[in-house]
Amino acid sequence: MSDLQAIVDRIEIEALRGEHADAANMGDYDRFASLFTHDAVWRMPDVNVTFLGREEIRAGAQRLGDDWEFFVQNTHAGVIRLDGDTASGRDYIYEIGRLRDGRSVTNYALFHDRYQRTPDGWKFTERVYEVKYLDTTPLAGSPLVTWEDAQPTADNAPLAQGPR
Repeated sequence: MSDLQAIVDRIEIEALRGEHADAANMGDYDRFASLFTHDAVWRMPDVNVTFLGREEIRAGAQRLGDDWEFFVQNTHAGVIRLDGDTASGRDYIYEIGRLRDGRSVTNYALFHDRYQRTPDGWKFTERVYEVKYLDTTPLAGSPLVTWEDAQPTADNAPLAQGPR
């Protein structure tokens, strides 16, 4: 593999991880599921949850998303290890939100990932979520936009222009 191809692969995998956070933040469950291979696994061992395949991943993401009043996930670059048409890596995460039942969550976590190059670009074959720090202290602030208002529409589709 050329050095240039390795650079391109790393940029594409970073973009995949960024798309994952954006789809989660926007509640775009179809796009979220499309980032995984058809037979992928998304696991959250801390809460004993596993989703197998794109359909389960989509349904699970929506079920989890429906519980939030608001939610923001930030991704921070981690390691990527390339091996031809497969790769592995870690992606560091900071999340903040409030559940509809009033509980607040702030956490630092990471994803342990496996990736596959497909005809449609790099996809997740496995994503394992590990919480490293959890704070459930009630948040003092409030969202300026409700979760429902943040759902994708023709007016706020991904990559929409800035504030209106």
